[in-house]
Amino acid sequence: QVQLVESGGGLVQAGGSLRLSCAASGRTISSYIMAWFRQAPGKEREFVAGISRSASITTYSDSLKGRFTISRDNAKNTVSLRMSSLKPEDTAVYYCAADGRGLRPTITLQQYDYWGQGTQVTVSS
Repeated sequence: QVQLVESGGGLVQAGGSLRLSCAASGRTISSYIMAWFRQAPGKEREFVAGISRSASITTYSDSLKGRFTISRDNAKNTVSLRMSSLKPEDTAVYYCAADGRGLRPTITLQQYDYWGQGTQVTVSS
């Protein structure tokens, strides 16, 4: 089993940047496809970005491509999400997730076996 803890969230002005981190423990993340999801108030949890075990494949939500960058450091057991040009509509709780079964990142929430507790990102206008 793997435990995931997100950090780096906070309050930022529109146009600003944030870097979220996800620290894993219990098992090495090299065995997992990793992803970030987000959930805004009153909305369903949605896929943000995913990265394959070797980081050779990255996948992004079409609406976020170009502003967000996912990366991983298997040696440090961490996954990061760099967010730039933030907009008020990016306000949400951001979750880190791990998929131990798949072959490539998927947007399907149910594919992910492990989840962090989330970190709040608030973008002010």
